[in-house]
Order: sequence, then C-alpha cells, then structure tokens
Amino acid sequence: MAHEYMNPPFVTALFQLFCFMLLSVCGHARDILLRLFYTREHKTREGYCPILSKAEDFYQRRFFKRVCDCYNHVIGSAPDAWVDVMERVDVTGMGACDQQLELTGKRNPCVNLGSYNYLGFAAQDEYCTPRVLETYTSTNISNCSSRSCSGTMSIHQELEKLVARYVGAEDSITLSMGFATNTSALPSMMGKGCLVISDALNHASIVFGARLSGAKIKVFRHNDVQHLEAILRESIAEGQPATHRPWKKVFILIEGIYSMEGEVSSLPQIVALKKKYKAYLYLDEAHSIGAMGPTGRGVCEHWGVDPRDIDILMGTFTKSFGSCGGYIAGSKQLIDHLRRNLPGHLYASSMPAGCAQQVVSSLKVIMGEDGTDRGAKKIKQLHDNSNYFRRRLLEMGFTVIGSFDSPVMPLMLYHPSRMKVVTQLCLKSHIAMVVVGSPATPLLLSRARVCISASHTKEDLDYALEHLLTIGQDTKLMFHDTRPLLKLLDEDEKRIKDARQQSGSKFV
Repeated sequence: MAHEYMNPPFVTALFQLFCFMLLSVCGHARDILLRLFYTREHKTREGYCPILSKAEDFYQRRFFKRVCDCYNHVIGSAPDAWVDVMERVDVTGMGACDQQLELTGKRNPCVNLGSYNYLGFAAQDEYCTPRVLETYTSTNISNCSSRSCSGTMSIHQELEKLVARYVGAEDSITLSMGFATNTSALPSMMGKGCLVISDALNHASIVFGARLSGAKIKVFRHNDVQHLEAILRESIAEGQPATHRPWKKVFILIEGIYSMEGEVSSLPQIVALKKKYKAYLYLDEAHSIGAMGPTGRGVCEHWGVDPRDIDILMGTFTKSFGSCGGYIAGSKQLIDHLRRNLPGHLYASSMPAGCAQQVVSSLKVIMGEDGTDRGAKKIKQLHDNSNYFRRRLLEMGFTVIGSFDSPVMPLMLYHPSRMKVVTQLCLKSHIAMVVVGSPATPLLLSRARVCISASHTKEDLDYALEHLLTIGQDTKLMFHDTRPLLKLLDEDEKRIKDARQQSGSKFV
C-alpha cells in the first residue's frame, strides 16, 4: 500500500517538532544545572577519558527514559493468542524523568498482538512439542561447539535439506541466530570493489552486514523500482569511484515483508531489473517465510515468482516456526562457499538440537508431511485474520499501512507521548501491543505495530478491535480519511491474485 499515507497531518507534525525541541532544550538545561550544582555526579577515573560522554547518551537520559515503561515488558507464559504480561511499578517515585521499573509478581493476561508467532508454533503444539522434548531427552541442551568443529548433528543436516526443498533452492546453510545470519553472510559474499544497492528501510542486520563487507553502498527509496533502476543504470555506467573500473559484483538487497511497514516488496519488478542489469538479488524473508503465499513459501509464492530467479534467499526461524536461528539458501556452489567462509558457521555455537527439531517439525506440519492439513489451515487462518483485522481498523478510521495478507500492520500514532498513553490503556484493557519510535522509525512516524497470529480466534480479534476503537477515540488517533487506503487494499488484493494467475507457479 502507498507509503505516502504514513505522513502525519501538518499540524500534528508541527506540534511534534515543537515538543521535541522543548524536550531537547529542557534536557540540556537540566544537564547544565546538574554540572553546576550536583557535586555527587559520577566522576571519570583520573587519566581516563569518559567511557560515555553526556552527548552520547543524551537521548537515552532525556527522551527514552520518559517512555521506557513502553518497552522491555516481561512475559510469564508462552506467546500464544493470549499472553501473561508481568506487571511493573516505578520504585523511584520520580515519575517520567528517571524511572526504575521492578516486577510486582502479578500477571496481566492480554490478547497477544505483539509477538511474531505467526503460525502459532511458539506455544504448545500437538505435533512439534513432543518431538522437541524427545530430542532434548535423547541429546543435549547445547553442543558447545561450532558447526565446523564438533557441533554438527544429524538434525542439522536434515533441517538444511528440508529448508532447501521447502524454499525451492539447491542447498541451504543454517545458523543459530537470525540477526547474525545477515551480518555474517553479507561480508562473506561481497567486499571491496562490489556495489550494494539497498532499500532505504532494510533491517539493521542488513545495514550492518553491508557496512562490514567494505562494499560501496547506495540506497534507493523504499520499494521505488524506478529509483532503483536509475541507480543501477548510473552506477554501472560510471563504474567504481576514481578508477571507473567495472564493479566486481552488483547486489540488490531487499526484504520480503518490511518489519516496520508491513509492506511486501515489489518482487516481480525487481527480479526483472536484476535480470536486465545482471545484478545479484539478496532477499531477506525473515517475516515472510511461512507467513506469505498459499503454502507459506514466502513472497516468491505470494507474487508467483520462481524462487530460482532469486540468487540468495535468507530467512529466520524466529517468527513462523517458533524457534531460533536463520538460513541462507541458494545454489550448491554458493552454499559450499559459505560453509568454508561464513563466520557464523565457522566460529559460533551451532543451533541447539531441540531448536532445530522445532523447525523440522513445524516445516513438516506446514508441508503436510505430518499426515494432516493443519499447516494449510494455519496459513489460511493467518491470512484471513490479517486481512480481517487490517480492514476493520481502516473502517474504524485508524491510519494503518501494509500489504494484503501481511500479518504485520503498523498503526500510526505519530506523537511519542501517545506511545506511552496507548501502551498503558492497552494493558489496562488486556491488550499486549508493541509501540515503536525513533530511532527505530523516523522521528515523526511513531507507531504501534500489530502482529497477527493464526492462533487468534475471531472472538480474540473482535475483543481487541472493540477496545482499540475506544482507546483510539479517547486519544484521538483517527488522523486521516482512510477510504483511499481501503481502496488501495482492494487494488493490492486484485494485483496479487492476478499475478498468481498469470504466473501459474507451482511449488513442490
């Protein structure tokens, strides 16, 4: 859906900027007064420079601490459709300026709209859970070794074969941490003399990985295919800086679903561009694998794109599969290279056997290899829940963006003060929902991020919608006329269905 609908109304933006300016001025004034009159302030050891200057943690002290009770909530149960959120209180008594939160021991049962448990596998599952427990009983908690030493088990090899078959690649390699999959894989495939063209809203792990590689990085506007082509054409024509030699390799880095936007990448057009300009395409499917497409095979299936047209497929097991770790899938030549050069494979501890078994079991359910159609029903339920919840929010007047079928939907709050109020009201109404602000989002685009699960029932969703409507009216969250967004949602649905019909792609 159109990204421009995220922008706040002019008056809202003006008021936000005024409040940020006021907080900044008051924060600096408070720092000056403390230096002048507060003699007990921490002193740096003689001969040492400060390990952290006042300027470096200014945002933490003067902005974040005012809304810190919106974050780092502790849960006391599995992240199912409902989750127990542990209550916290401020023990300092200093209010918003310097909160110190401690647990009271009380539990608050809430509708879970904050976890990435898209298919419900993170809670008890009749097929997965017994197999995971059996694996832990017969093996161990940790291998205490990397995959390249003595940390490889038969379950890891089974998992890699199953992942490759599921995503439609020749081979795959798995790692024990999703974030590290990007940060260690990207430098292993590119370096000095290579060009990286990255979407402006790519995840931090992609940004860090690209920077670590030493390659030249250029950024194209979010999901803007025309801008991407302009950068490709200009960069290839000019070559490397100073020498103008041809680039060794050109990579395009995109995500399947952008986690802060809920939008699906324009994959068919980007695939056409990568073929036209002979660039390599790296697709991060952390949020889309298992959640998008009729059988959960990600945005390739969602758009009807042949996965063999994607050079590097990356994904994580922390969302749809209810486990930990990540994978890289591609040609056998690429995966063999990564097995010899990937730091996360060579030096990091391997994925615990139970976590690998969780992914294997959930994949078998999704693929129907458990002998049932539970996997297909879960994916359909997830899509039905996501489309129902997004449409109802738009009909109620909330500014919600994201693509058809996407389980991630940002609900725009704009003003950071609303983050605190909305979080408190949601918890009082037994709703657990994540709020996100700067620096994870642009300064003026604070939002609440709703994550839908297949484990939610219609009654769960209606309960949340009823209370969110009351909260939205009380806090004045209806900023825009949402009829254009509803129209765009309908157009998005039609475009996706047409693309699937035209491609006629089948995934085995």
